[in-house]
Amino acid sequence: MAEKFHMELSQLKQDTLVMARFSRDMLHDALQALIEQDTEKAKEIASRKKQVRDTTIALEERTYQLIAMNQPMAKDMRVIACTLKIITSAERIGRYGKDIANMVKHIKGQPDFGQPVPLMHMANQVIAMIDDTLAAYEVENLDRIAGLSFRDDAVDSLWHSIFRETLTFMMENPKTITRSTYFIMVARYLERSGDHACKMAENVHYMVTGERIEIK
Repeated sequence: MAEKFHMELSQLKQDTLVMARFSRDMLHDALQALIEQDTEKAKEIASRKKQVRDTTIALEERTYQLIAMNQPMAKDMRVIACTLKIITSAERIGRYGKDIANMVKHIKGQPDFGQPVPLMHMANQVIAMIDDTLAAYEVENLDRIAGLSFRDDAVDSLWHSIFRETLTFMMENPKTITRSTYFIMVARYLERSGDHACKMAENVHYMVTGERIEIK
């Protein structure tokens, strides 16, 4: 019985990783579509939302069944609790990707800025945080999430920098208001995705050590 439970728990972890990385890809691909103003690619990315939602429901149901049928204790219960948190955060990240993809049609053709806004740089930092957190969850090793708080601080600084920069663009050229407004929203979604990476990392730390920490 215990062997069957641990096999099912291991498979649940692997399937959760697949779902979380699918959501991570939605965020990355949406940013690419935004930068390239590729509306067809954006539509395809937004359509992935249903798969994320359906997978979320299926994974949650499997998790609840494992709890109900096996009454796990100690480390096993921490793995299940962490898995539920990762499913929730991953779904939220995927929804941010969908929301960003839906912005592309509104931005396409709008007057551009005189200089680039570092959205992709910010996105790459956030995605790296997500990747490292998921890797820590997969192998149950905390090395990949050491220093995550400092990385989150850097993402927060980029968010504030982009906010100030786009406000300046709007004041200098009102024709950029539409693009600036959407870029501020995108930067905010990226900042929130970084926060989700931190929350997932907190739960991974608890899963591995049994100790609660706060990454901020």
